[in-house]
Amino acid sequence: MNTVAFTLFALIMLLTLGITYWASKRTQTTTDFYAAGRSISGWQNGIAISGDYMSAASFLGIAGLIALNGFDGFLYSVGWLVAYLVVLIVVAEPLRNTGRYTLADMLAYRLKAKPVRSAAALSTMAISTFYMIAQLVGAGGIIKLLLGLQYEVSIILIGVLMILYVAFGGMLATTWVQIIKAVLLMTGTILLGLLVLSHFSFSIVEIFNQVSAKYGQSFLEPGKLYKNPLDNLSLGLALLAGTAGLPHILIRFYTVPNAKEARTSVAWAMVIIGSFYIMTTFLGFGAALLVGQEKIKAADKAGNMAAPLLADALGGNFFLAFISAVAFATILAVVAGLVISAAGAFAHDFYFNVLRGGQVTEREQMRVAKWASIGVGVVAIILALLAKEQNVAFLVALAFAVAASANLPVIVFSLFWKRFNTTGAVSGILTGLISSILLVLVSPNLMEPDQALFPLKNPAILSVPLGMLGAVLGTLLSREPEAERNFNELYVRSQTGIGAE
Repeated sequence: MNTVAFTLFALIMLLTLGITYWASKRTQTTTDFYAAGRSISGWQNGIAISGDYMSAASFLGIAGLIALNGFDGFLYSVGWLVAYLVVLIVVAEPLRNTGRYTLADMLAYRLKAKPVRSAAALSTMAISTFYMIAQLVGAGGIIKLLLGLQYEVSIILIGVLMILYVAFGGMLATTWVQIIKAVLLMTGTILLGLLVLSHFSFSIVEIFNQVSAKYGQSFLEPGKLYKNPLDNLSLGLALLAGTAGLPHILIRFYTVPNAKEARTSVAWAMVIIGSFYIMTTFLGFGAALLVGQEKIKAADKAGNMAAPLLADALGGNFFLAFISAVAFATILAVVAGLVISAAGAFAHDFYFNVLRGGQVTEREQMRVAKWASIGVGVVAIILALLAKEQNVAFLVALAFAVAASANLPVIVFSLFWKRFNTTGAVSGILTGLISSILLVLVSPNLMEPDQALFPLKNPAILSVPLGMLGAVLGTLLSREPEAERNFNELYVRSQTGIGAE
């Protein structure tokens, strides 16, 4: 076991548990639990969004993809950054003005609450579960490689920590865990990026020249990882449209006091996330040159160990331990965000509004929310333990595809189409959700490429239009005068913030 790494892991655990204890004293109401009492400023929320968004897939996965596949690995960086333009222009401000704690609050503002909340809760829990399993399985593998802990022990350790953060500290603890993680991740990435650049006289051109000399010019051109252009298009669509439908990102806009702060937080997040994804290029190509593809593949076939191995090559044992600890903090912060979004969907949307019709005391709401957090965490741990030997990278793609196909069309139609109604919302969410899952089940992700019924790895190019079609047909085949009457009130509130929480 790497003693330095273990010490740094332990320090991060103690720090985050200390924050949870501090936050638990300030989490008294449901608004505190779900939305940190709407007390987070725009810049703080921007850092927390970037902490929630830059997952282990970003930090470890993209560096590995670029190191092994060159230019095609960079597609993820571009897609995940550009997606925030959709969040900024279409979603952030209207969502903050019209909702309280969850995505379903905004939909239920002018549509029938029970069917819409049930469908939205199902979609939220599906996305959060897919995303969480991918994070936990990745975490188990990484901690096993770095610390020598058994896979099962790693999963249970992270699972218990994420349950503690959310059940006791709520959104306030989750937010500050995400802020600390974002600061650690940016510090580690900047240091690693500078060390790589110093090897090439701080010349980006020199890096590309050496990559081209070692691996050929084709390594810097598209087509190595995704040979089918439609695969590129489908992946790009999932990343671009999926981000604006991810529940654990959307609920972050309820933690700020008003829409102006929501816009500010997206601007901060874009600067941080953009800087990070630009630096992943140096990490990926740096690892390809300074570590070598054979060594990266020997440690992990998918290339997930490229960044830690690069840290070891450039800064020795301490820097490897620091980067490993940053990866650990990254996973903790993201899974905490996922747990609180899934728990909110179950406790606030399904239990409080659908099963009990809103007739629940504040105290009971809090109790159910905490138990829901524990339940979600336990289910995620069990599923991650069962998925031990599986390559779960496709689950992140599936989470984005479901978010793009089931959530985003319904959000956009609800905000901007007067005729849109409850039947359209429910049929849109279910069509997008079911088509995404079915297409992934018959894709090369889970079948032999020559036997796959759907040839693309990402279903978005087909499932997003199907989700939109389901929403449009459901709306046109039914009529709901009350939803149309409520549209103007929703539109004015979404654009001006008059009457917002």
